[in-house]
Amino acid sequence: MNSVLNAGVIGCGNISNSYLQLAPLFKGFRFTACADLNMDLAQQTASRYELQAMSTDALLADDDIDIVVNLTIPSAHADISLQALQAGKHVYTEKPLCLNLAEGRKMQALAQTNGLRVGSAPDTFLGGAHQLARKLIDDGTVGNIVSGSCHVMGRGMEMWHPNPEFFFKAGGGPVLDMGPYYIANLIQLLGPVRNVTARSSTPFPERTITSQPHYGDVIQVETPTTLHAILEFEQGALITLSASWDVQAHGHAPMELYGSKGSLYLPDPNFFGGKVTVTEGKRELYLTTPWEHPFGVANQIHGDRALANYRTAGLAEMVLSIHHEQDHMCSLDRALHGVEVLLGIMKSGETGTTVKMTTTCERPRALNPESAALLLNR
Repeated sequence: MNSVLNAGVIGCGNISNSYLQLAPLFKGFRFTACADLNMDLAQQTASRYELQAMSTDALLADDDIDIVVNLTIPSAHADISLQALQAGKHVYTEKPLCLNLAEGRKMQALAQTNGLRVGSAPDTFLGGAHQLARKLIDDGTVGNIVSGSCHVMGRGMEMWHPNPEFFFKAGGGPVLDMGPYYIANLIQLLGPVRNVTARSSTPFPERTITSQPHYGDVIQVETPTTLHAILEFEQGALITLSASWDVQAHGHAPMELYGSKGSLYLPDPNFFGGKVTVTEGKRELYLTTPWEHPFGVANQIHGDRALANYRTAGLAEMVLSIHHEQDHMCSLDRALHGVEVLLGIMKSGETGTTVKMTTTCERPRALNPESAALLLNR
């Protein structure tokens, strides 16, 4: 196997720019080709990033492509990933891995049969802030985590997104859109979920778009926009998840974890960096050892904020794991378990019953600063 693997992108929408812009930060792979149903868009992307524009069929048939990076729309994720596995390619896909468990299990079987890897976003849990939280838990600083809360709440996509309608249709909503970041981080911190119980509502059956270019258009809402869930983890913790697009403002931290010795307040798991606060009782603890994690360093400016953005870190870590013949961190089994948790929340919210998980996984290993540095081109 070559030391540098060739990757081809299928799907040249907005998210592809994040992958293609940030890929040079990492070693072990390079993007060489791209494909899209819209060949004009594929040609534009190829020209911008010095790639070869191809049809999807041609990219899948190209023996020089080792990994397919699947950045298509969510409803096409499973189909494209299965085609890539059938063509003998490793796969790294944007979230969600799939939209039902049957699709994910097909991927598991095909990947195992063909000796291939499947990785899935989100990879933000590899960020410096979330790996610091992992270290504090593993070191026993806050004791055993017994409960916690997660909040992803705001006013709704119709306020700012240029094309928000699909967010309010089947397969949309705040849990399936933003929930993957929270669930992936909880799995890496606490392990697998045993069962979920939820309640859901749709306070506003119609939403009026206030962003351009569809200002004034009315959306008929077809999915719950407020959901409150209780997740029972195998290790015993009870974590609440509140997800809503019906909230004007709130004062909650994105993630709070309560341990037998202290508490952790974590930043938004949609990002790699941010402040982690540790308390003992009501007293804030100051860390005696500086945490200089490569994936916690701000490298982009968004408005008035400096952010750490290292998307494609999960892909780079998968490539290194292929070479070392070890389990990769953004693995199929963890992604599939995350999908089942999210679907379980939706089902429980609809039926009012507790949903027991049928999948499980192990926590990924921690990514300390030294291990993270090995992924970077330096």
